[in-house]
Formats: sequence, structure tokens, C-alpha cells
Amino acid sequence: MVTKVDAVYFPDCSTACARPLFMVPVAAGFPSPAEDYLEGKLDLNKYLIKHPAATFFVRVTGDSMIAAGIHPGDILIVDRSIEPADKKVVIAVIEGELTVKRIRRLKGKILLMPENENYKPLQINAEMNFEIWGVVTNVIHPL
Repeated sequence: MVTKVDAVYFPDCSTACARPLFMVPVAAGFPSPAEDYLEGKLDLNKYLIKHPAATFFVRVTGDSMIAAGIHPGDILIVDRSIEPADKKVVIAVIEGELTVKRIRRLKGKILLMPENENYKPLQINAEMNFEIWGVVTNVIHPL
């Protein structure tokens, strides 16, 4: 299955959800008491959304971007104000369908590259109805 966008959401930055932030590395081995290292509070809206008016979220379906760390059901944070550049992961519209791929510009051609060896790159040509909606800045997925 090709990785597609299942739904589009817009951020609600009118609310703040500041949570405690510990400024000490977390060991994956022996536990360390962390109360002495409480730095302050972290609002994920401020951390993950740099340009609120240009940001939206999408939910992913499909597995063509697995090697990029994008899994089915993940939520992607997309910023329309960032210029799509070579090797960036983008949300594109091709013939009316949203998809997520890595954009490549090679020898004057534009390619949308999957991150799964089971899928082939898609070369964009002048006859295609093609538009880039934005650049993916973050991936949110459960463990």
C-alpha cells in the first residue's frame, strides 16, 4: 500500500498544555533521581509548531515511508511556510490525492521517493496535476 494521508487537522494553539521538563539525560539503564533537574515547563505547541498559521496535521495510512520512521496511524506535523527542498519529506497532492514522500531533484527531474524498497519512485511530469502542500517537520507515533 502506498503511504497516503488519511485526514487533515489544524492545530489549536489557543490552549497551553505546559508539562514539566527535566533537563537531564534519561539513562536507559540504571534509574537516576530527577527531581533536582526540573528545568521548567514545556508547551508542546511552542516546541513542535514554529509557524502556527502555516501548520497543519495529517494522519498517515500505508507503509511506503517506514524507513523514514513514518508508520501507519502516525500524525505528521506539516509546515507550509518551509520551502520544499531536495531530500525533505513533503505532503504532496498528485491527481487530487494526498501522499507523503521524500522529494528529490535529480538532473532537472522531480521525483517523489518512497522510504520502503517495495515501492518505486514516482517521477513528476508536466502533465500531472501536482502540488506540494508543505514540509513534514515532526512525526508523532505511539511506541
